[in-house]
Amino acid sequence: MRKLIAILLLATGSLAWGAGVKVPLDKADIDIHDKASKQRGAAIFANYCMGCHGMSYSRYERVADDLGIPHELFVENLIFDGSKIGQLMTGSMDKDLAASWFGAPPPDLSLTARLRGPDWLYSYLRGFYKDDSRPWGVNNVVFKDVGMPHVLADLQGLCAEPPVIGVVAEIDPISGTEVGAPGCRNFATTGSMDPAEFDRAMLDLVNYLEYVGEPSRLKAEAIAPYVLLFLVILFVPAYLLNREYWKDVH
Repeated sequence: MRKLIAILLLATGSLAWGAGVKVPLDKADIDIHDKASKQRGAAIFANYCMGCHGMSYSRYERVADDLGIPHELFVENLIFDGSKIGQLMTGSMDKDLAASWFGAPPPDLSLTARLRGPDWLYSYLRGFYKDDSRPWGVNNVVFKDVGMPHVLADLQGLCAEPPVIGVVAEIDPISGTEVGAPGCRNFATTGSMDPAEFDRAMLDLVNYLEYVGEPSRLKAEAIAPYVLLFLVILFVPAYLLNREYWKDVH
């Protein structure tokens, strides 16, 4: 009995350790119906993420068709490693080299939005800050001791201290100005975007990742009313047939 209790305690402790520490997250106000937003997100992903991360469950052609991007334009502006439009979106980085550089190969991002959720992704992408004790000189308030460099620092800049994540901005009743907004308070280096522009860009990127995680979602939502209508219509003959079968029994 004591051994069983000890095993259960160890298992519970392992699960708690694996779950990690939860932190407050900012709300990602995305709209998967916004095709322009997903197009901008695809451009950011191709230029800043695709060099390390792949999306091996998605094809370039499917993305181009779903987002309304002509194939020629897609190949010219969003494919940089010579891949064909019909190929899978696998990462171009060598896994052995990646493991030696980062400690582990960069993960495939096909299903990251479904695994983590858009709020987590939005907060993580905006959560980097300067930390000279880390190998890449950065850390993240959402993913502590992350092994990824801040590849978006050219856009955002680098926060000099942990940014504020998971708070709601308030309006000062006297001045009418917004106070306590989430984000970086002080920058060690500046980027090409101001904080509001960067936040919008990250919403576009998260919107694109959300689409890739479930590319058939919009089509499923479109046919859902017809499926429900069919079931309602089918219910009538099914009910009458069932009553006819069982009338003699009752």
